[in-house]
Amino acid sequence: MVVEPRVKDFICTTAHPVGCAENVKKQIEYIKSKGKVEGAKKVLVIGASTGYGLASRIAVAFGYGADTLGVMFEKESNGRRTATAGFYNTRAFEEEAHKAGLYAKSINGDAFSLEVKQQVIDTIKSDMGKIDMIVYSLAAPRRTTPDGTKYTSVLKTVGSEYTNKTLLLKDNSIAEAHISAANEEEINATIKVMGGEDWIDWMQALTDAGVLADEVTTVAYSYIGPKITFPIYAEGSIGMAKKDVYKSCDIINERFSNIKAKVAINKALVTQSSSAIPVVPLYITLLYKEMKAKGLHEGCIEQMQRLFMDKILDDSKVDENGFIRMDDWEMRDDIQEVVAKKWDEVTTENVAELADIDGYWEEFYQMFGFKIDGVDYSADVDIM
Repeated sequence: MVVEPRVKDFICTTAHPVGCAENVKKQIEYIKSKGKVEGAKKVLVIGASTGYGLASRIAVAFGYGADTLGVMFEKESNGRRTATAGFYNTRAFEEEAHKAGLYAKSINGDAFSLEVKQQVIDTIKSDMGKIDMIVYSLAAPRRTTPDGTKYTSVLKTVGSEYTNKTLLLKDNSIAEAHISAANEEEINATIKVMGGEDWIDWMQALTDAGVLADEVTTVAYSYIGPKITFPIYAEGSIGMAKKDVYKSCDIINERFSNIKAKVAINKALVTQSSSAIPVVPLYITLLYKEMKAKGLHEGCIEQMQRLFMDKILDDSKVDENGFIRMDDWEMRDDIQEVVAKKWDEVTTENVAELADIDGYWEEFYQMFGFKIDGVDYSADVDIM
């Protein structure tokens, strides 16, 4: 069939298999263009199919020459509807890795579950021996814990309600977003889903199974952002979960002598997660405009190239909290001062002038395999 993008709210309900494959190849070529460095050789990526997780897997495979095992939760095509973008991304990555002589296998299932953890352990034992790096890049809206309890995360403030500008993606207009405050139960549920408990559980399970090398690095991802987004992100329900990730990093470092846990604070980017957060898309469009003007813009693959080829290998490249600051260019004073000024000025009438609306939508569509150079979108493709 001919596959076209169908956008509903902040998600695209179709994905283009050829476009996704081409997008993966372009990311691989970028990493290969930067050359290889000595790094981890056997890497587990939890949350490996889109965004930062996919870029991480590409970076370690083609930047380190690492064998990779990925965990994702994606839907295959049923013959009438396309598979998810992450499914096509993963298949394309594996094909390219195999061509390069690299081991690459993926497990499609719920990374929170004991069953998937056991599948991963069994696969490591049979195929890889021991692993020396774990990337924890899980982004999920809900979680079922081993005792059967179900938790759902919320995108809310903490303490008081919050109102600010937002970009309405349906028509690129500026409106007010009103975000209600989370109650205690919602905050705790968000921490359960997006916090660091499962990261610790993974480290414990891998340790107990004896599949970790003598020296292991693990990294989880977070975002802090500017004061504009603090109420909805850094100080909101998501922020509470991220603070739990920071505590979990300390716990891992204290509990496991052979594991070095780190947190990378990444740049604001168009991802399936960030598209859903009120206020954030408007900030991203204003940020993109300024960073591109100064030649500082990075997408997921550029960020992960810099992380894995440069910063994660040098323990001295951290801030006073021990964080690896991949948002260092985003948070430069000269960038943030302009963004803050434009934030005050932006309206529906001038948003196309002040913000990079086209850049936002280009990256949005590219997540799902659309608007990729060199792809004939009028041609029939096999969605299976």
